Amino acid sequence: MPRHLPVFIILLLLLTLLLAAPAAAQDLSPEILWDTWGVPHIYAETDEALFYGFGWAQARNHGDLILKLYGEARGRGAEYWGEDFLENDRLMHTLDVPAQGAAGYAALDDEFRANVTAFARGFTAYAEAHRDQIADEREVVLPVTGEDVLAHGVRVMRYVFMARQGLRAAVRWQDGRLEDVTQAEPEPIGGSNAWALAPSRTADGRAMLVANPHQPWSDLGLWMEAHFVTPDLDLYGAALVGTPVLGIAFNPYLGWAHTNNTRDGYDLYRLVPGANGGYLLDGEEREYETREVTIRVRGDDGTLREETLTARSTVHGPVVAERDDGAALAIRVVCERCWEAAEQWWEMGQARTLAEFEDALRPVRIPMFTVMYADRAGNIMHLFNAQVPIRDRGDWAFWNGTTPVDDCCPSLIPGADSAYIWTDYHPYEDLPKVINPPTGWLQNANEAPWTTTYPWVLDPADYPPYMSPPPFTWPRPSQSLRLLYENDDVTFEQLIELKQTTEVELARWVLDDLIAAAAASDDELTRRSAEVLRAWDGTTDADSVGGVLFAAWAAGYLRPLGLAALAVPFDPSDPFNTPRGLADPAGAAAGLGDVARQLELLRALGGGIDMAYGDAFRMRVGEYDLPASGGDDPLGTFRTLTFAQDEDLRFRVTQGESYIAVIAFNADAPPQARVLLTYGNATQPGSPHVGDQLALFAASEMREAWRTRAEIEANLREREVAGK
Repeated sequence: MPRHLPVFIILLLLLTLLLAAPAAAQDLSPEILWDTWGVPHIYAETDEALFYGFGWAQARNHGDLILKLYGEARGRGAEYWGEDFLENDRLMHTLDVPAQGAAGYAALDDEFRANVTAFARGFTAYAEAHRDQIADEREVVLPVTGEDVLAHGVRVMRYVFMARQGLRAAVRWQDGRLEDVTQAEPEPIGGSNAWALAPSRTADGRAMLVANPHQPWSDLGLWMEAHFVTPDLDLYGAALVGTPVLGIAFNPYLGWAHTNNTRDGYDLYRLVPGANGGYLLDGEEREYETREVTIRVRGDDGTLREETLTARSTVHGPVVAERDDGAALAIRVVCERCWEAAEQWWEMGQARTLAEFEDALRPVRIPMFTVMYADRAGNIMHLFNAQVPIRDRGDWAFWNGTTPVDDCCPSLIPGADSAYIWTDYHPYEDLPKVINPPTGWLQNANEAPWTTTYPWVLDPADYPPYMSPPPFTWPRPSQSLRLLYENDDVTFEQLIELKQTTEVELARWVLDDLIAAAAASDDELTRRSAEVLRAWDGTTDADSVGGVLFAAWAAGYLRPLGLAALAVPFDPSDPFNTPRGLADPAGAAAGLGDVARQLELLRALGGGIDMAYGDAFRMRVGEYDLPASGGDDPLGTFRTLTFAQDEDLRFRVTQGESYIAVIAFNADAPPQARVLLTYGNATQPGSPHVGDQLALFAASEMREAWRTRAEIEANLREREVAGK
């Protein structure tokens, strides 16, 4: 090396060294303004700093929960916390989730990988700097890595949202439990509502959007509300805990909501065993691919034992169920590159026009979810967003019906014929979408895309028969359609009121028949029940009398029968008058009497056929225990809550209304927005925000979304610099 370098080279080297290290430290020290509802408003100069700050904020509000989720996604929950986590560990390794997280992290482009890394670093930095606020048993997961973040995302998106029902069905098939138990247990990942109104439909000519997911009030379905601000971005919304990006959000130009859409994202294949321990495919026997995985299990005394899992897979996918006779099921799930979904959400949040937003959507990296969209230019859109496999045979019933032999599962696809193994997906251009319909409004409440607005503008005949089921509805989508169809010139305040409606749509379908049959009964209690229902206001308001009785009857009599209980089925040509009536009014009245007797047995505990709805149905989060208003999905209340029985025989909310946002977009000014996170923006023990928004929800109120710095500082709880 020359002894005397030119002076300009030395200066250049020194300048490079001086700029590199301090810049990194400065970039990853974003300012976080915490408002009085525990929402972090993250101000950062770079994207990496923003992600670092969001990781820091999530650790502060949900640190214990997220560490548990990351430990589970690693497949090491049993090693950390004992036998209760063993079944999940086996599943994670059977599906190879940790490896998918690692592969995804390596496959990300450099810029977004740096963002994910910064998120993990921010989370770890907070947890390590505040160990006194993190549960001792959760600290074993630290430090968090980018691979953990992506493995968690793969687990949630690919195997909970996409394939959970298939995985549960496989367990039932393996155990020989042929009954369908899905109706007996509340689904932890549920539905959602979303609306978009064009300027032609609103009183003041502004496009409006309603976002309303119905995820669990615990664990991996929780949302966290946040606000991102950089020199190039002003994005407000919510993320599922543990994920580094906002999944439902709006910026000054546009916004979007999601609903779980009715799509086929997985298939279960019935494998035919071969003579030599393999499986048959196209007449030839193939060997299983196998992996040996060692799982460590912590005992109550702290000692560790090891068990070996042999994970098997086929060309279809991983083997998820096996019987003693050699029969097996393999599952094939879309979203082979599920880690890319986060980057697409990030790009959606940076869009400023419909064209830019569609550019972000076009690669279809998010494997599911309806996209409901509105913007300041007055555009609205409903996209049936999904990675839909291209198939050369079969309709929706073939790929998604109930297998007659087993009567427990979605269709079991023949595994011995490679013609049933799909490899490619329909491109964006093939997906059902509606942009700026003449009706001026769009809605989705988890039904197939064909009924997004009325009169209908999508024809199922224009799409492959396996794309989504034929037009059908149930009470909640029917109410969603009716509320928008019947209301024109909608104001912002009126839209909020419509969103909060607790009216029971199912009562419109069957209540008259039920009252008439019950009033004619020979049973005195059944006749008294008819009078309670006759006086009922048809809502699930907390003080409503009759809602408990009707809900109990619907669950006990109507739900097991399904559509067979209705006299007139759904007719797409008459969506507001069908379905209607009871096929067996006398049987329905007898069912009402049975339910009434059960309620009367609880009169000493405050029950009875005339108990107020909120006395039976409760919202219980942290220190809060408030009367609920809102009903479960089969009742058809747009304000949707799912309940499970509690120890005191009352019912507590387990999922439903979670993050709610109502946004009106102004052409030349910031949007107007009100929001609510029903259960509060934190789960960390000791946080004042555990359940602190329940009272607003109980009163059907929403909060202003504070987005200007002046608004935020006027409602400031704390100012901090992440990493300091």
